[in-house]
Amino acid sequence: MDKLPSDYCLVICEKPDAARRVADALADDGVESVMVSGAQALRLKNKGRDYVVCSAVGHLYAVSDSFRRREIYPVFDLEWYPAHLIDKDAKHIEKRILSIRKLARGARSFVNACDYDVEGETIGHNILRYACGGKEDVALRAKFSTLTKEELVAAFEEAEVGLGKGLAEAGRSRHALDFIWGINLSRALSAALSTAYSGYRTVSIGRVQGPTLGFVVEREVEIRDFVPTPYWTVTGTFDKDGFRFEAPSAESRFAKKVDAESMRDGCLGKSAQVSELSKSVFKQPPPPPFNIGDLQKEAYRSFGYTPSRTLQIAERLYLDALISYPRTSSQKLPSSIRYRDILLGLGKISEYSVPIEELLKGELRPREGEKFDSAHPAIYPTGEIPRRPLSAWEGRLFDLIVRRFLVCFANDAIRERVSAEIKVGEYLFRLSGRRTLKSGWMRYYTKYTGIEDRAIPSLKKDDVLSVVKVDCSEKFELGPQRYNQSSLLEKMEREGIGTKATRAETISTLISRGYVSGDSLVATELGISVVETMQEYCPQIISTSLTRETEGALEEVERGEADGTALIEGAVDLLSGQIERLKLNELEIGRRMNDSAVQTSISQSVLGPCPVCKTGRLRVIRSFKTKKRFVGCTNYPTGCRASAPLPQRGTIKATNRPCKVCGWPVVYIRAGRYPWRLCVNINCPSKGENRYAVQAVQKRS
Repeated sequence: MDKLPSDYCLVICEKPDAARRVADALADDGVESVMVSGAQALRLKNKGRDYVVCSAVGHLYAVSDSFRRREIYPVFDLEWYPAHLIDKDAKHIEKRILSIRKLARGARSFVNACDYDVEGETIGHNILRYACGGKEDVALRAKFSTLTKEELVAAFEEAEVGLGKGLAEAGRSRHALDFIWGINLSRALSAALSTAYSGYRTVSIGRVQGPTLGFVVEREVEIRDFVPTPYWTVTGTFDKDGFRFEAPSAESRFAKKVDAESMRDGCLGKSAQVSELSKSVFKQPPPPPFNIGDLQKEAYRSFGYTPSRTLQIAERLYLDALISYPRTSSQKLPSSIRYRDILLGLGKISEYSVPIEELLKGELRPREGEKFDSAHPAIYPTGEIPRRPLSAWEGRLFDLIVRRFLVCFANDAIRERVSAEIKVGEYLFRLSGRRTLKSGWMRYYTKYTGIEDRAIPSLKKDDVLSVVKVDCSEKFELGPQRYNQSSLLEKMEREGIGTKATRAETISTLISRGYVSGDSLVATELGISVVETMQEYCPQIISTSLTRETEGALEEVERGEADGTALIEGAVDLLSGQIERLKLNELEIGRRMNDSAVQTSISQSVLGPCPVCKTGRLRVIRSFKTKKRFVGCTNYPTGCRASAPLPQRGTIKATNRPCKVCGWPVVYIRAGRYPWRLCVNINCPSKGENRYAVQAVQKRS
């Protein structure tokens, strides 16, 4: 503390990297690092005034109850506690709180410079309230969307008191609601399972997780109930001056095979004629700028990034001042961000120099979407050049964001739509195609458009064609498609549950709890059991409509139009009666969930088919005597002795691929920062060649 001035402004940031950016932007000269109670603070002068910048590491305070015993419920009395008193793995937070408390004693004023959204406002509000001695109502609020020097300086010059008051109340109310919902329902379900299992087992569900899991389970039920119906299609192959092409029948499907065969046979030996031909030219505008949901969906489609991975990378790019704040719902690009300056900055990167030179010759008026966010604009590049080499993950996402920004200023693409009708006797075939006449914005977004031209031969009305053949094919109706993480996130957006900041985390939580599995999200027996239990005993709590209404009420709190305390009291009243029903039916609920938990455990332990007996399945087994895990065959009781050792540390995940050399399953083992790939067969010949032995996967999990 001896290196600190006696009177200064204390600036509170959300993360250490953001604190360094803020300090560097404000400092007239240099920035001095000082250690206070084991945590770093940054000292600087700005226009003759002393500043000290400190940072949190996310939430330093969390909601909890006062009970130590997990089986106690219902729980409706809660308080905010230092996070290290709740989570034993959060010991590092204690020194952060102690450091901020000491810094607050010597401060004459305070600035909340956390991210300007619900979570950031909650973090800053709690620090000012609990660590700084009740300064939340007098602290200035700095609002910014990028960590560039210019915007940070302007944000501090325009900082004002009470700017994020509604955000703070909404954030604190949301945390309280999520805790009340989650702790009570989770303890009720865990107690029920423990009643049947004779030992405490944790089963959890939350306010947003419940309806989200419900979407997956509902789709799973549809898939299981689906019975594919056969139908038949007819496709003709035609010849025009030596160029052959196919065209489907105008009737897209036939319910009866005999009708399809009748059309096929009726076309034999006849010539064809182009009876109708139409062409139309249309404009295809560029897509709107990214909000976080659009970015997550596009990154999944283009790179296979999960929504949570996309958000992690985007936050890293934001902290490096390369893009604007990613947790936004907006599709708007206000002129205040100064488009020309951003483009000039990006133009220094060679791969963007040519398109930017072209764009700067025209009028810079961006195409925007309809969605608006009062806190932040759409995601856009700041024009800063990366100061460090970006990883492959980061580089791809940065390029996607830059190119999406560029196309907002580009011309429409001009495309042509062509359709033709071909008559063969009394039967009709239809052909359609599209082609690009002027690429416009598509030139700058080629890798990501997902648009392909479908060319058709040059035809004129009344052209006579040769009928090469006509095929009749049996097909089956496609059943409902399972959600992937991107489509499930889109479903959550449409239904209005969760927030832009929490939807990806909700999906990840369902996967980690074993309620859903796989890239195409399959509801496990345990996940199905949880949803069925909630639907039977407290359907209102897990309903989409209630969650949507709660989200709407929280938005009203955020705007200052509703009281968060009243919203929490209403949730308590609703939960009280529902939880009582769960208590009265504990044993029945527990038995049902225990059976489902066992089935889920077995299904998740299967690694693949047994290459020895050919009929069994190899799965992870834990020895009752030694407690060690190994691979064994499900046909062991009938004589198959296929087995293999496994590493005793780390998590195991099936790859669903056999070893190319021996046919045994290949698995991922994660015991550190990166997963490892392993053929479980200890005698696999490839291990001697060092080909399929344990090898690091050259990408982050």
